[in-house]
Amino acid sequence: MRILYGLLMGMFLAALDQTIVSTAIRTIGDDLHGLSAQAWVTTAYLITSTIATPLYGKLSDMFGRRPFYLFAIVTFIIGSLACSFADTMYQLAAFRAIQGIGAGGLMSLALAIIGDILPPRERAKYQGYFLAVFGTTSVLGPVIGGFFAEQSSILGLTGWRWVFLINVPLGVVAFLLVARTLHLHHERRAARVDYLGAAALVIGLVPLLTVAEQGRTWGWDSTKSIACFVIGIIGILLFIAVEARMKDDALIPLRIFKSRAISVTIVGSIIIGMAMFGAMMMLPLYMQIVHGASPMKSGLMMLPLVLGMMSASIISGQITARTGVIRIFPIIGTALLSIGMFALSHITADSELWVVMAFMLLVGLGLGNCMQALTLIVQNAVSPREIGMATSSATFFRQMGGTIGVAVFLSMLFSTVGDRIKENMTAAAATPEFKQALQTALGDKTLMADKEAYGIVQGLANPKGGGAALNSVSEDSSVISRLPKAIAHPFEAGFADAMDHVFLTAMGISVLGFLVLLLLPKIELRTQSGMAAAAAAKSKAEGEAAAAAASVGGVDDSEAPATTTRAADGHVSGTSPAEEVVGTGSAWCAAPTMEEIAADGQPVPEAVHDAEVRVELREQGEDVAHKTPRHRRSDD
Repeated sequence: MRILYGLLMGMFLAALDQTIVSTAIRTIGDDLHGLSAQAWVTTAYLITSTIATPLYGKLSDMFGRRPFYLFAIVTFIIGSLACSFADTMYQLAAFRAIQGIGAGGLMSLALAIIGDILPPRERAKYQGYFLAVFGTTSVLGPVIGGFFAEQSSILGLTGWRWVFLINVPLGVVAFLLVARTLHLHHERRAARVDYLGAAALVIGLVPLLTVAEQGRTWGWDSTKSIACFVIGIIGILLFIAVEARMKDDALIPLRIFKSRAISVTIVGSIIIGMAMFGAMMMLPLYMQIVHGASPMKSGLMMLPLVLGMMSASIISGQITARTGVIRIFPIIGTALLSIGMFALSHITADSELWVVMAFMLLVGLGLGNCMQALTLIVQNAVSPREIGMATSSATFFRQMGGTIGVAVFLSMLFSTVGDRIKENMTAAAATPEFKQALQTALGDKTLMADKEAYGIVQGLANPKGGGAALNSVSEDSSVISRLPKAIAHPFEAGFADAMDHVFLTAMGISVLGFLVLLLLPKIELRTQSGMAAAAAAKSKAEGEAAAAAASVGGVDDSEAPATTTRAADGHVSGTSPAEEVVGTGSAWCAAPTMEEIAADGQPVPEAVHDAEVRVELREQGEDVAHKTPRHRRSDD
């Protein structure tokens, strides 16, 4: 299946970029003399990728996946190339925004395309590969990013610039593979483009994502933060109002939330996103600060987490493919995630690495059982023509949850770490070992050459300067690894204690996710791919539309013979010609023989569209009847 390689390469690009840049950002900031502006580089990428995600999903449902996926790859390549030649941090932030526009389509459209060509049961196996790519990049990113950041020059260019240049050849290969292998049949569906919804989404998300990234620096109760919160909330309310008005043409149609499977899954995705991104951000910090690992080494130390995610996703995917069972996996996953977070909340500065890695494996097993299952459930709960919208919506809400989680967890860490360090420092200062280490350090000529480290030692020796020493460590934790072990230990223990509170909070969030996912209804996965289901639905629609037209012309519904049809989910059921039409859009009803036929005073295409909506709502458990009295008996 060659198309799979192109899709995997596209997702690899987006996933690798996030981790590789975060590892090298400090070196980049120093070289461009703008370390204080580094947060904007992350924020710009986050804003554009998050906003673009639902746009790709909806537009690809309307106009086809292929052009938008190719556009996403090209945009990502252009952004990467531009980033490699940035001269200032603000230029880099602007170019990262271009990258983000491309990245927003690489992940969500890859999963949507798999939904088009494979039935949900088979899809479970292949989506495990995508999750494996995501996990692998969390290890490779820090290793590759650290390598490039440490090189002064490669082929005449500063080492860190290759962090972005590496995306160009990979992107070209992905583009060629996708252009050559991705040829999906698509019938353009007539619908309004939700420009107002897109604008409202921008108004709502830009300030909220900005304050999520910058709030800790600005202060959560600062004027800037409050202004962002107010504008963001107004934008979200406006977005909801516009979506309600746009109905089926909305970026995220509000009617999908009437489905319990979708609403429970989306809430679960937000919660799991918070725990997942929080954990994956906190664990490398623990390895680097507490155990003194380099960024490259800390990436390799994440292998147990990745191993857990890969093995759980592959095993659960195989079981789902063979049995059709899926509901139980996210429930098991959140249970394991909760246990793993609880275990991590008990690690200390003296914990053995193998113990921490065992807990990481448990967290990985939990995440691996959740991520692909939740995407499959959402895809399975909508009609085939809306797979793009459903996939991008699930991705969008998971990203939002991750953004919230990272903001909350970092704020918790840095708001408590100072007190935890003081507690551990007070206890250590009373011991003879610490006093002896401090006196030795004051006379260490090698340490004197390190101004930051020696400044901390002097601050600890002078009670009046101790507070300044603690503050300097909170701003630059890398200095801890350069201190004598006995002096560094209270700092390491303080960070470990602060992280314990973060992991404990993540455990509470995971338990909430477990309780929410218990509300999932029984789920039966379709046995057809999105394209096959759409074709079957279209065939059914054409036959029933003809019968309905005959009925409008004077044929009695009760005399019309019953027909046996195969529904989109593969089940065979008997229907009467007067029942509602289920279709993939209005393209088929443009046939010349149907154009001028009237149904209840309206042209047939509009009546058929209304019928489609009612049928879909009834399939989701809603009690929807015909507006026309003489047709209501068909519902019975």
